[in-house]
Amino acid sequence: MNLKVKYFGMLAEAVGCQENEIQLTTSQISVVELREQVVQKHPKLNAMSFKVAVNQSIVDFNLIVTETDEIALLPPFSGG
Repeated sequence: MNLKVKYFGMLAEAVGCQENEIQLTTSQISVVELREQVVQKHPKLNAMSFKVAVNQSIVDFNLIVTETDEIALLPPFSGG
Protein backbone atom coordinates (compact mmCIF):
# COMPACT_ATOMS: atom_id res chain seq x y z
CA MET A 1 0.00 0.00 0.00
CA ASN A 2 1.19 3.51 -0.79
CA LEU A 3 0.00 6.46 1.26
CA LYS A 4 0.35 10.02 0.04
CA VAL A 5 1.36 12.29 2.93
CA LYS A 6 1.22 16.10 2.81
CA TYR A 7 3.46 18.28 5.00
CA PHE A 8 2.76 21.87 6.04
CA GLY A 9 4.79 24.75 7.44
CA MET A 10 7.99 23.91 9.28
CA LEU A 11 7.34 20.19 8.71
CA ALA A 12 7.58 20.68 4.94
CA GLU A 13 10.80 22.61 5.46
CA ALA A 14 12.22 19.82 7.66
CA VAL A 15 11.50 17.04 5.14
CA GLY A 16 12.31 19.13 2.07
CA CYS A 17 8.99 18.66 0.28
CA GLN A 18 5.28 19.34 0.61
CA GLU A 19 4.14 15.85 -0.34
CA ASN A 20 5.53 12.34 -0.72
CA GLU A 21 4.50 8.71 -0.61
CA ILE A 22 5.11 6.22 2.16
CA GLN A 23 5.27 2.61 0.97
CA LEU A 24 3.83 0.05 3.38
CA THR A 25 3.65 -3.72 3.31
CA THR A 26 0.16 -3.81 4.87
CA SER A 27 -3.28 -2.86 3.57
CA GLN A 28 -4.12 -0.77 6.63
CA ILE A 29 -2.22 1.06 9.35
CA SER A 30 -3.08 3.02 12.47
CA VAL A 31 -2.19 6.70 12.71
CA VAL A 32 0.35 5.97 15.46
CA GLU A 33 2.05 3.37 13.25
CA LEU A 34 1.98 5.76 10.30
CA ARG A 35 3.55 8.46 12.46
CA GLU A 36 6.35 6.04 13.38
CA GLN A 37 6.93 5.23 9.69
CA VAL A 38 7.08 8.92 8.73
CA VAL A 39 9.51 9.73 11.55
CA GLN A 40 11.66 6.76 10.54
CA LYS A 41 11.78 8.08 6.97
CA HIS A 42 12.35 11.70 8.11
CA PRO A 43 14.25 11.61 11.45
CA LYS A 44 14.16 15.43 11.80
CA LEU A 45 10.45 15.10 12.60
CA ASN A 46 11.21 13.12 15.76
CA ALA A 47 12.06 16.33 17.63
CA MET A 48 9.06 18.22 16.27
CA SER A 49 5.51 18.43 17.51
CA PHE A 50 2.74 17.86 14.98
CA LYS A 51 -0.83 16.66 14.56
CA VAL A 52 -2.09 14.18 11.99
CA ALA A 53 -5.17 14.98 9.92
CA VAL A 54 -7.04 12.36 7.91
CA ASN A 55 -9.52 13.59 5.33
CA GLN A 56 -9.18 17.16 6.66
CA SER A 57 -9.92 16.31 10.31
CA ILE A 58 -7.42 16.01 13.14
CA VAL A 59 -7.73 12.43 14.36
CA ASP A 60 -6.96 10.11 17.25
CA PHE A 61 -3.83 7.98 16.95
CA ASN A 62 -5.89 4.76 16.99
CA LEU A 63 -7.71 5.52 13.73
CA ILE A 64 -6.99 3.08 10.90
CA VAL A 65 -6.11 4.74 7.59
CA THR A 66 -6.35 3.26 4.12
CA GLU A 67 -4.83 4.04 0.74
CA THR A 68 -7.72 6.31 -0.26
CA ASP A 69 -7.42 8.60 2.79
CA GLU A 70 -5.88 12.06 2.55
CA ILE A 71 -3.11 12.33 5.16
CA ALA A 72 -1.66 15.66 6.32
CA LEU A 73 0.91 16.45 8.99
CA LEU A 74 0.21 19.78 10.65
CA PRO A 75 2.56 21.88 12.78
CA PRO A 76 1.28 23.56 15.98
CA PHE A 77 -1.05 26.46 15.28
CA SER A 78 -1.12 29.79 17.03
CA GLY A 79 -3.88 32.31 16.73
CA GLY A 80 -4.31 35.96 17.19
